[in-house]
Amino acid sequence: MSENKINKQWYGLALIVFVGYLIYLLSPILTPFAVGALLAYLFDPLADQLERWKLSRTLAVTVVFLVISILVFAILLVLIPSLEKQIASLIRNLPVYYQWLSDNLTPWLRSTFGIETNLFDVTELTQLLKTHWESAGGIAQTIISSVTKSGLVIVNWLMNFLLIPVVTFYLLRDWDIITNRVSELIPRPYYRTVSQISHDANSVLSSFLRGQLSVMLALGAIYTTGLWFIGIELSLLIGMGAGLISFVPYLGTFVGLVAGVIAAVVQFGDMNHVFYVLIVFGVGQLLEGFVLTPWLVGDRIGLHPVAVIFAVLAGGQLFGFVGVLLGLPLAAVIMVLLRHGHERYMGSKLYGKESDINLTNDDSAKSAQPPDEGSV
Repeated sequence: MSENKINKQWYGLALIVFVGYLIYLLSPILTPFAVGALLAYLFDPLADQLERWKLSRTLAVTVVFLVISILVFAILLVLIPSLEKQIASLIRNLPVYYQWLSDNLTPWLRSTFGIETNLFDVTELTQLLKTHWESAGGIAQTIISSVTKSGLVIVNWLMNFLLIPVVTFYLLRDWDIITNRVSELIPRPYYRTVSQISHDANSVLSSFLRGQLSVMLALGAIYTTGLWFIGIELSLLIGMGAGLISFVPYLGTFVGLVAGVIAAVVQFGDMNHVFYVLIVFGVGQLLEGFVLTPWLVGDRIGLHPVAVIFAVLAGGQLFGFVGVLLGLPLAAVIMVLLRHGHERYMGSKLYGKESDINLTNDDSAKSAQPPDEGSV
């Protein structure tokens, strides 16, 4: 390997490290740009389709924005009142759920695992509140003194929220121009390889982002409808929550199932509704495994559940909320790079060929055989 090639590899590695460090430094302000880029990537095919219908790019993006805004507004108009009622019901009945956990979970932990805990003891909780009640004045003073900071945080959050549609609009309008400019910067000797990797990465990302988002919304609708049908008061809160966190395999089902069972026992106090909750989440899992995921996502992603969990946690730890947004897409791209690296390694001289191995084994076997009786 020539010295010039080694220097290029070190320059490339240094560039990757520099970009990662820059993202780490700028992560507090990158949220609207990351969300805008993801939305532009998601809706670029729709804008391209409108362009094929003889609309200008700006008009196509405007139509996409209007349709999406109307849909989001209509959904929020329906969901927000129901969510508000269910959250109020949850807060109102929180002592009931806490008492149920104290009466059932604590004895079960004690009898099954020998664990003694006062975590769900209402008496202990009441005593703790009484003990610290005298410091309420200091707590109130602390809260009042931090109002200005909280106000600045709220203003910053609102500014980010307002920036998202603006960034999305301009990125979506100029998406093809940006991708073409980036393509022009690729060194020509590496263009074919980079183009193939980009094509595979785009296939994986489109499958994940569009497909997995559709699966999450579909599962949320299935869980919510099923829980509402059997009469669970917190059906929307539990069902949509379970659906939205289902991008981590089995996590949404586990959380929703536990919450649904507790809600059914506290609300109805019988095992029939617990059985109904099990049926709802069982049907959801069957539909996800045999219908939704094969149809909407396919098998092109191939991320192991442990890799999904690690990508989300690592992204959040390194880059905060931006890392959570970009963790799984980056993991999918890294998987594509590793797949190409694996293919190149399997075809390289370092790995060798199976025919060479068989030939070596045959030569070794022949040398180990005894000579013929007629040979000297």
